[in-house]
Amino acid sequence: MNLRDEIEAVLRAWDAYEVGRGGAPVIDFDCDPGGSVGEAASDRLGVYRRLVELRSRAVGGVAVRLDADIAYLGALLGERRSLDAYVRATQGCGAAGWSEEYVAERGVEARGALAELGIGWGARTNAELREAEGLLDVREAPDVIREAVDELEPAVREATGCTASYSLTIETVELDVYWAFWLDGAGQDVRLRLNLPNVEFTQTGARQFALHEVLGHGLQSAALTAQAADGDVPWVRLLSVHAPQQVMLEGLAQAWPLFLLPEDEVLITRVRLAYYSQLVLARVHRAINEGTPVGECAEQVKAALPWWSDKAVARCLTDRGADPLHRSYMWAYPAGFDWFVALAEADPATRAAVLRDAYRVPLTPGDLTALWPAGPVIGGPGG
Repeated sequence: MNLRDEIEAVLRAWDAYEVGRGGAPVIDFDCDPGGSVGEAASDRLGVYRRLVELRSRAVGGVAVRLDADIAYLGALLGERRSLDAYVRATQGCGAAGWSEEYVAERGVEARGALAELGIGWGARTNAELREAEGLLDVREAPDVIREAVDELEPAVREATGCTASYSLTIETVELDVYWAFWLDGAGQDVRLRLNLPNVEFTQTGARQFALHEVLGHGLQSAALTAQAADGDVPWVRLLSVHAPQQVMLEGLAQAWPLFLLPEDEVLITRVRLAYYSQLVLARVHRAINEGTPVGECAEQVKAALPWWSDKAVARCLTDRGADPLHRSYMWAYPAGFDWFVALAEADPATRAAVLRDAYRVPLTPGDLTALWPAGPVIGGPGG
């Protein structure tokens, strides 16, 4: 058994342990569904020691992946690295963030886009944008999402050169967690879950879901599976949200409308607002981890995003400050979003190269920087 296969066997055993005790899964998409599944690990410490032993033999991308696993598992065991050190080990980029001036400029862009639709800035901003997007009964969601996928899939395949097949299952759940929709799966089997308490479904939202979850994460993961099936790829074939490919996955998924639907005014307004919101949340992510009092952090969110409820703010602060998985994973959203927003305005050759590679290899921030050295600092320049 080669080193990569040894690593995957340990990750599968760790995943079975976490899932068996009701915890968050370690594996979010299995790009080698034919891999053997052994017994669950007996405890986290044994897994930690095994990963450290494997790391002593690893180099290159496999070593980078093991660093992420070791850092995340260390956090589950009680280790508390600084935010920058933890994000560098897991997401593969820094956590310097963006200046107040930069965030404010992105806020001005979002307000301007909203104003073009006749929407003001305040407690009802999100509700009014939802109305502009075309409200739908959430029970219509599966059918409308599938229609949007059928419409947009040819454009995504053309942009990426992807020929992989996949099958889509859409389920509804009711969970008291932050997410409104989530995708996971194995091989060509993709599952999209809609969390009904958090979903406000719209016609525009269906197009966003289709691009982000199905044609972003789902088709992309199926494409990576196809690459793994075609040859002995060097990368670990088990995708995890605490690992450094997540910046690319979330960044491109959020930014897809900028590449494919720049004339869709309502959808692009939603993207601009989401981009600004992620930059705001990145500042709060840093603040709560630097010891800023909870009350001050909450006021920062409410001042910048006045439509947010206290419940949403509380969950955000808990996730980013106290939850070992989300303390890492939630940073992937602003870090990746910022880079891919900039890429959407780059020269056509650079855009094409990145989009095609993104559906062939689970690119890390280091890989993205190598593909576009002139691009922005992933994770922010600080200030």
